[in-house]
Amino acid sequence: MGITKDSHKKHISQQFNTELSELRNHLLVMGGLVEKQVANAVQSLIGSDGALAEEVRARDKDVDQLEVMIDEECTRVIAKRQPTASDLRLVVSVAKMVSDLERVGDEASKIAKMALALVDEGAAPRGYVEVRHIGEHVGGMVRDALDAFARFDVEIALDVLREDRSVDQEYKTATRSLVTFMMEDPRSISQILSVMWVLRALERIGDHACNVAEHVIYMVKGKDVRHKSLDVAQMAIEDSKE
Repeated sequence: MGITKDSHKKHISQQFNTELSELRNHLLVMGGLVEKQVANAVQSLIGSDGALAEEVRARDKDVDQLEVMIDEECTRVIAKRQPTASDLRLVVSVAKMVSDLERVGDEASKIAKMALALVDEGAAPRGYVEVRHIGEHVGGMVRDALDAFARFDVEIALDVLREDRSVDQEYKTATRSLVTFMMEDPRSISQILSVMWVLRALERIGDHACNVAEHVIYMVKGKDVRHKSLDVAQMAIEDSKE
């Protein structure tokens, strides 16, 4: 049986309601921060903005601190309340989402590091259009995955899983193009390799957004769709409606 975003507001203990609400809110705060980190990291690269890149690197500590805080909250709720059924799924899912969001923050920090390197070396001759496009795409996936969590909406979560196919194809196409360009102009190899690392980091951010979406599906429907095809995930959700 599925649950809604209001399902965790019906406990006899008002304090338990508050603890679960705070857990959800803190995850969304962390999600908003990492979403901004991704956007700023991409912008620092495209705009050759070393100061913005340094800010992204510095704020990664804030992401790490939020991870630790939310992990502690999850542990405290489990130890104190011994939640069952949908409440336990919520807490376990939040704990897993936190890990993926922290890794999104790490990838944003890597992009900022590459941006700083390119500021020193000189902008790469190719690849920035692809970085902007894929960056916007995966940034939207992170935002939608968080929206799916906030709304307890498995349809939005499924949309995130569908988008991953497009990102993978865009990444492969961009990589092939950049490899060809390096072969034609060996002088550009160092800068182009940095851009390719950025594209790889963006592709991984898309993967983590998908993981968050999968955790949402588990949280709401109790169906574990990790390592399953999109069609199987869709069928699992449809079966749970019966």
